Amino acid sequence: MSDANGANDLAAQGGSGTTSSGGPGGAAARGTGPTEGLPGEADRQNAPGQAPAPDGSTASAAPAASAAPGPSGRGRHVRVVLVDDHRMFRTGVQAEIGQTDRTGVEVVGEAPDVDQAVSVITSTRPEVVLLDVHLPGGGGVEVLRRCSALMADAEQPVRFLALSVSDAAEDVIGVIRGGARGYVTKTITGSDLVDSIFRVQEGDAVFSPRLAGFVLDAFASTDAPPVDEDLDRLTQREREVLRLIARGYAYKEIAKQLYISVKTVESHVSAVLRKLQLSNRHELTRWATARRLV
Repeated sequence: MSDANGANDLAAQGGSGTTSSGGPGGAAARGTGPTEGLPGEADRQNAPGQAPAPDGSTASAAPAASAAPGPSGRGRHVRVVLVDDHRMFRTGVQAEIGQTDRTGVEVVGEAPDVDQAVSVITSTRPEVVLLDVHLPGGGGVEVLRRCSALMADAEQPVRFLALSVSDAAEDVIGVIRGGARGYVTKTITGSDLVDSIFRVQEGDAVFSPRLAGFVLDAFASTDAPPVDEDLDRLTQREREVLRLIARGYAYKEIAKQLYISVKTVESHVSAVLRKLQLSNRHELTRWATARRLV
């Protein structure tokens, strides 16, 4: 599923729960009642005070237009950066959670790819980063790697909460191992997302309910599977293309599903074949099937 399709799922979701804990060994489920979901792409408008820079990133944005103060925004405040490669999705999240007087969340910047994300995060030093897993330039794991010093800052740590359409175990485990404090899917509601942001700011670990099991299994098991060095050579986007090729998709179908050009798909396939030292898509399919990636 692409991130653009995931953005539309946000509007259809009427309520969501999160699981939070102080660490992988202590997750506790917490359900929430039905609430209004984040807006769909068709209804999104540019958030007030969030003027994009020529390169597509924004920093030090002014708070959104004032709204009537609500209980969730009283007495608490958190500075947030949004990292997602779909502008319409960033706009929708900004409009939903960025009314600081109501939610307590101040969106201080946003970015569409790895390089701009690292630049905006470094310059604004937010308390929480909402991080998509699949990004141009190496994915969310690469952002985490390049921001490791900021996460380790004892006085002013930058904490990361993954917000992605993907619910694949390898994506969840990958960003948690990279240092993210939680992982929620884009079916989460606006109120639950605000709550998750504040929990991460306070140092809690937060997960969508079905994803918590992935983390518990990965970190509690004494027989954890070894790291696949071949798979680790691939970027997140290359892994997406790999899976679709292995499932028999044509280049045009992959391009349509991932919202990229056919030429870009061809480039990704060439890179995958080169990195894995394979000759053609048939060998690639066998390779992916043997690792249960299909």
